[in-house]
Amino acid sequence: MAAVEEQQKLEEMFEGVYNKFKLHFYQETFSRFQNREASLTTVEAFAMEAINALGSPTVHEFAQFMRISSSNAAYKIGSLIRKGYIEKVQSESDGREYHLRPTKKYLDYYNISSSYVHDVMERIRHRFSPEDLAKLEEMLSVMGDELMPEVSFPASAEAR
Repeated sequence: MAAVEEQQKLEEMFEGVYNKFKLHFYQETFSRFQNREASLTTVEAFAMEAINALGSPTVHEFAQFMRISSSNAAYKIGSLIRKGYIEKVQSESDGREYHLRPTKKYLDYYNISSSYVHDVMERIRHRFSPEDLAKLEEMLSVMGDELMPEVSFPASAEAR
């Protein structure tokens, strides 16, 4: 029974840390938009996070990753372009192909989250020993590379 309780405690602690990152992002986002309407819908914000994480995917790669039709993806991307959050950049290797690139407008929005990750990582570097940091790096690497097979990036996105 003790092993099950320890497993449950570890899961709760991991979920607690994950929730704190999300909640900090929501706090900062809401406080910045309290005097004006936010220009990204929730679905658009999720789409932008995926585009940013995929590293300049094509429309086709974005659609495949999100498991939506190309026409649905094109519609969402059109809206994001009109709002100024992404731009299409012609591929240097294949002129028929366009990659989606977040604009400064989105990156300023996204930095709400990434700057907090940076702050927490700085605190971790000051709090833990080099050995503990090496173990954390190893654990995060295994999590990302082996334990989360449901979320894989297109090969072309990994190469960028």
